Amino acid sequence: MHPQLILNTVLVITVVSYLFEQALDYINLISQKTDIPKEIESFYEKGKYLKSLQYTRERTKFSFITSAFGFLLSTAMLLTGGFGWLDGILRVYIENEIILALVFFAILILASDVLTIPFQCYSIFVIEEKYGFNKTTVKTFILDKLKGYALGGIVGGCLLAILIYMIQALGTSFWIWFSIIASVFILFINMFYTSLILPLFNKLTPLQDGELKNSIEAFSKKVNFPLDNIFIIDGSKRSKKANAFFSGIGKKKKIVLYDTLISNHSTEELVAVLAHEVGHFKKKHVVRGYILSVLQIVFTLFVLSLMVFNENLSLALGGSQLAIHLNLLAFGILFSPISGATGLLMNIYSRKNEFEADAYAKQTFDGNALINALKRLSVDNLSNLYPHPLYVFFHYSHPPLLKRLEALGR
Repeated sequence: MHPQLILNTVLVITVVSYLFEQALDYINLISQKTDIPKEIESFYEKGKYLKSLQYTRERTKFSFITSAFGFLLSTAMLLTGGFGWLDGILRVYIENEIILALVFFAILILASDVLTIPFQCYSIFVIEEKYGFNKTTVKTFILDKLKGYALGGIVGGCLLAILIYMIQALGTSFWIWFSIIASVFILFINMFYTSLILPLFNKLTPLQDGELKNSIEAFSKKVNFPLDNIFIIDGSKRSKKANAFFSGIGKKKKIVLYDTLISNHSTEELVAVLAHEVGHFKKKHVVRGYILSVLQIVFTLFVLSLMVFNENLSLALGGSQLAIHLNLLAFGILFSPISGATGLLMNIYSRKNEFEADAYAKQTFDGNALINALKRLSVDNLSNLYPHPLYVFFHYSHPPLLKRLEALGR
């Protein structure tokens, strides 16, 4: 393909993707209803429900602004050849292709993040603060940024350097070997995220002896769940929103409960939430999800191998010669319709898994306790109770609350 044709294709994908996402956000916004669903009316005061509608409206309208800013910025870079211009500037000072690629992406990522910091601050310190969620201090925000830059630079930089090196050394067969490395890396993260990554940002405290710990251990023993440790994470240092998850692949699992979850739920509700998470393990959702992720990586890298040495991709972005990092950027945009389709399939699969995990919790513990926990979570998080079906289809990895309650028999 001629460079101009490639550029036109990239622009069309960018524009269509942007307009499609905005249309989904709009129809989701106008699908709101002022009537409280009868399934949850005993949990929701009318005033708080109306507050949840306003929260959804404000978040969505703000996303229109941030999305427009990102769209205009990326489109301007494409139309003016800004990516190629940056490559040309860096080539004057950097000869090594690996270092050049690292610096190129570092500048783009840092510049993008710095330019959007005002939006991030408004989202956290204005919108989230207004609706009572924000607990993040300016100090925590700055420290999170610095830690994120450091972690992204080390981990992301190493992976990118390995990828560029393999492309140079192995040619089009790089995809085979880098697929292995990427698969091992994802497995490593799944196994050690709680013990290595999470403590960099949050404090994990072992759950103290008491009713909750005894109930969790009793349930784990009942269903033969290989529980290793139960931790409380200080999620309240950033937000009042609650969550829970387990980590680890193999015989030992770690349960992580947000302190905000514990403070707002009864012991029965907490164990029901845990039972849901155990359901994912028992139904082998974690292992199957990992396998599907690996298949996605293999397919993506294989397609990349067919395009990575095409000089016209670099020229389309304004480059003056073949540059692997420019080709990676162009490939990311050209491949986005396919990655969007695979992401859609993964969301469909994920929603199925959530229904199965809910059913497992109902079967092995207490369906009513899980129902109450889901209702309380939705109320506390001011969740959208009436998302548009199309928005759910394309974006939701979890079924909407009312669908989950319906499946649970309430």
